[in-house]
Amino acid sequence: MTKGPFASVPRTGTKKGVAVTQRAVEIEAADGTCPAALSIPAGEGPWPAVLMFPDAGGMRDVMRQMGERLSGLGYVVLVPDVYYRNGPYDLGDMRTAFSTKGTADKIMGMMRGYTVDMVVRDARAFVNYLASLPETKPGPVGTTGYCMGGRLSLITAANLDERIAAAASFHGGNLAKADDPDSPHHKARAIKASVYVGGAIEDQSFTDEQKGLLEKSLSEAGVTHTIVTYDAHHGFAVPDNPTYDPAAAERHWKATEQFFASVLAVSQP
Repeated sequence: MTKGPFASVPRTGTKKGVAVTQRAVEIEAADGTCPAALSIPAGEGPWPAVLMFPDAGGMRDVMRQMGERLSGLGYVVLVPDVYYRNGPYDLGDMRTAFSTKGTADKIMGMMRGYTVDMVVRDARAFVNYLASLPETKPGPVGTTGYCMGGRLSLITAANLDERIAAAASFHGGNLAKADDPDSPHHKARAIKASVYVGGAIEDQSFTDEQKGLLEKSLSEAGVTHTIVTYDAHHGFAVPDNPTYDPAAAERHWKATEQFFASVLAVSQP
């Protein structure tokens, strides 16, 4: 459902020659009302849909802008505020957020409080919402995400079966942690989507050991997948992260464009 004080105040941008209109929406999710940014390309639709999960910093202008850019490639894009259960929050500038103990503890607490059960309940509501839009082409959707959101993308693919056709993760953390029962690699056999994972160098949240375990799990499950390591550090794709890397970010956008075009374009009825 679309409502709220900003629902009637769209912002319009142009990305790669495709005009995009973004508006604030509110979704009746499992545990309350979830604010989100919805971006829709101009022109004749309907369009395939992509659910974009934010990083640990949650909803902010950078995430809205990234949703707009992805939408400019020809997709209806929803960026939800996954921390909606926490009420209004301000985590400050992500360039320095983790250098302050109080802010770092707050972010980590919000991340840990977002359980897999919550993720799955929310994901179903988000995908249902996308499916209800007249601008959305019928059929399975794509997911993508950054940092925490990269893990959420794979968790969603592992729990929503055929409703997810393509799942991407960029500098996602804890994707294949052997001692974590909630690690998405444990449910690799439930993933029906194609998977693209863009990891980072020297990333303690997604080590070479985890990459190997994820590769093994996806291969044994027969999941079509790509796992690559970018020559950049954790956070490379998000402009307000202190480790933002412009070259790696552009590489990630090109990979995103190719990945979703190769999967979503042929999975729609």
